[in-house]
Order: sequence, then structure tokens, then C-alpha cells
Amino acid sequence: MKKKIKFVIFILLLFSVGFGVVFSIHTFKRYFPIDYFDIINKYANLHGVDPVIVASIINVESRFNKNAVSHAGASGLMQLMPGTAIWVANELGIDNFDFDSMIFDPAININMGTWYINRLIRSHSTIDVALAAYNAGSGNVSSWLDNSNFSDDGETLNYIPFEETRRYVRVVQISMYAYRFMFWINNFLDFL
Repeated sequence: MKKKIKFVIFILLLFSVGFGVVFSIHTFKRYFPIDYFDIINKYANLHGVDPVIVASIINVESRFNKNAVSHAGASGLMQLMPGTAIWVANELGIDNFDFDSMIFDPAININMGTWYINRLIRSHSTIDVALAAYNAGSGNVSSWLDNSNFSDDGETLNYIPFEETRRYVRVVQISMYAYRFMFWINNFLDFL
């Protein structure tokens, strides 16, 4: 009789843990979607960027809405501004790039945004500074790095004077923790 009770308790615990994991994954996917997983991995690998960073930027910038347009005119999954997109398209050798007709294509947008964040990461000493530049622009970040009120060493930021950019960097960092977990779960489930 004791063995049956222990077995039933074990099954209930196993079911509870399994339900908790499934519920947690469902909840994570609701707040941290992972659409375009293959495209993100393809261009992250091509441009040498952690796919977690790319997924986090997309989540914060557009919530994975490929048709997103900001009040400032940034467009697509990775919210590229027209001037930046045209410059990146030229750097990538994308012939006859037309912002209005091509920026909403997920593969093109992720390719361009991933190349751009890689460029910013290579140009700056930390991911946080690169993320600040992605959000506020490299010109603003350069002026902050040159200002002793915001940077002690000219390479890292002690303080980001734009509230939106401060919040942006913090939220992308949080998203990176969540996506790192999601990518780990995805790889673990693939392993099984």
C-alpha cells in the first residue's frame, strides 16, 4: 500500500513539474516571442552576433511585428531608420535597395539590423554602449562618451542622459536573460 501511495505522489509531482515547465515556456513565449528563429540564427551567425541579442532587440523594437513603424519613421522588425537602412544596404551590397518596398521583408530587415548591431558592438567597448547607440544614434553616444558627466573613461557610460535610451538598454538586457533561457530550452528540447 505504501508503495502505491509513493508512486501516486511521485506521478503527481512529476505531472506538476511538467505542467509548471510547459506553463513557464508558454508564459515566456507570450512575453518573449521567437518568430523568425531560423532567419535570426542565419544572420546572427553570418554577422558574428549572438542571436540572443538580435531576438532581444527585435522584441523590444517591434514585438516581432514585421510591419511596425515608429513615430520617428523607423521601420520593420529591427526598426531601422531610412538613412541608416540605405547606408547599411550600400555597405552590404544590396543592389537597388528601396526602403519602402524592402524594409518590411523579415530576412532583409534582420540581415541589415544584425549587420548594423555588429558594427556598433565592434565600434564600442560594451554591449550596453552599442545598444545605446542603436537606440539614440552613434552621434549622441559619441558626445556622451566625450562628456565626463556621462563617462569616466570615454569608452563606457556611467549615465545615459536620455530616459528612453536608459529604459531601452535596461529592457533589452532583461530580454537577453529571457531569450538566453528560451534558446537553452529550445536547444535542450532539440537534444531530447
